[in-house]
Amino acid sequence: MKNLAKFLLFVLLISAGISFLYNYRLKHGGLNLPSGRTPEKYTLASSPNVDPKQVASLEALNRERRALVGSVIPSVVAVKTSKKILIPRERGLDLFEFFYGNQRQFRNPNDQAMVQNSLGSGVIVTNEGHIITNNHVVDQVDEIEVQLSDGRTKKARLVGADSQVDLAVLKIDDPGVKPLKLADSDTVQAGDFVLAIGNPFGFEETVTDGIISSKMRPNRTDAFGDLLQTNAAINPGNSGGPLINLRGEVVGINTAIISRSGGSQGIGFAIPSNTIRTALESLLKQGRIIRGYLGIQTRALQPGQNTAETEGVTVEEVVPGSPAAQAKLQRGDVIRKFNGRDVKNINALRSMVAQTELNKDVELEIVRTGKSLSVTTQIKEQPANYETAGVLPRRDQPQPQAPGQSNDQEATSSPLASIHVGDLTPEMAHQLDLPNNVQGVVVTSVDPDSGVAELQKGDVIEEIDQQPVASVSDYDKIAASLDPSQPQVLSVCRHRMRSFLVLRPR
Repeated sequence: MKNLAKFLLFVLLISAGISFLYNYRLKHGGLNLPSGRTPEKYTLASSPNVDPKQVASLEALNRERRALVGSVIPSVVAVKTSKKILIPRERGLDLFEFFYGNQRQFRNPNDQAMVQNSLGSGVIVTNEGHIITNNHVVDQVDEIEVQLSDGRTKKARLVGADSQVDLAVLKIDDPGVKPLKLADSDTVQAGDFVLAIGNPFGFEETVTDGIISSKMRPNRTDAFGDLLQTNAAINPGNSGGPLINLRGEVVGINTAIISRSGGSQGIGFAIPSNTIRTALESLLKQGRIIRGYLGIQTRALQPGQNTAETEGVTVEEVVPGSPAAQAKLQRGDVIRKFNGRDVKNINALRSMVAQTELNKDVELEIVRTGKSLSVTTQIKEQPANYETAGVLPRRDQPQPQAPGQSNDQEATSSPLASIHVGDLTPEMAHQLDLPNNVQGVVVTSVDPDSGVAELQKGDVIEEIDQQPVASVSDYDKIAASLDPSQPQVLSVCRHRMRSFLVLRPR
């Protein structure tokens, strides 16, 4: 008993000693604290350096921008999807992917499986709760949820989708939704102020601002010619979110970026609202997009062509049995007006045809051998095997060449010739840490001094000018069919990031 008392006394003395040493060092600066206890004197600024009257217009702009953002945020949703993916047991599980890949694992007796979660954005556009988003956000998923701005989560039903336009329509049941109006994108001009709102990297209700950088480039041969370009920051997760004008209307749906890093570099693209409206109504009424077609292959007017004006579309080929054949259009005709509307370029004509009611008479004003003519036809539904008319090179005739240029020189001028690819195997996809739905060819090497420095060994090319690439033979076939004098757009997957790469002729 005495020993226990001695031990307790010893513990108390040690504790008292430690406490004394701590207080001593605290008072004498041993812990690098101020040696004195006198409070520092400080005075905070009591007035701004700028007179509010001098920036009254900026203050008003702030208030108006807040009002604009506050009015549209309740209509923008975060789209959250999940997809169960079976994995052979021999492949095993990547621990990095498990902890950081936004996935969770579960097991059954025979195999392993993972639930892959993805994020996107959407916007409510009807009083009934229909939501527009991108097709690639909800493609081949098992479950779709949307998170409203007030934090509530709702199960969403997929009404319809279209991969060509890259639009999907979802539906939620909520009587209190606040839809946004679809603007007339034909009135949008470069320089217009816009806001991009969405769910980048999972940060809901993120707002970025910018302008319309460009609109409807008539000389582009890829899908970007039909899209609105903006410098408002768009990042992964913004897909499907709205591009908003000053009146709080939707002028576009954010869908793609051009980026070397996978993040925003100030070059984003949105599907125009008029295209969205046509696709939405078709999906809601028909369950699919009904595409009208004229039945021509076309080429934009070239500088120096013998026409009085530079606007219009030249007919290169007429598809037998098509509305164009019914109107007796001929190769060399120049289409100047469509139902009284000026046809400025190929994109404008394509848009007019797509928005025209089927089986309804339309009048075309054309120029044939220098004379103006009017012909009538009816727009029909595009056949399933019909390739949408665009700026297509005539493959049955040699292409124009620069003086002194040989066919071999023309063939090697395409940047695609400097890219060497191989078939993508499941094992290779796992080694490259690719998403499970990636299909394409893997880059094995790129020729030095090719001008394609952005492309790296291990990158996967999924599409060329929106044409899917599933094998090396597909790649070679598509590459051989392209005009080497025109730029090509590659859809590239690097690890888990997707982006577009524009290759320009050398």
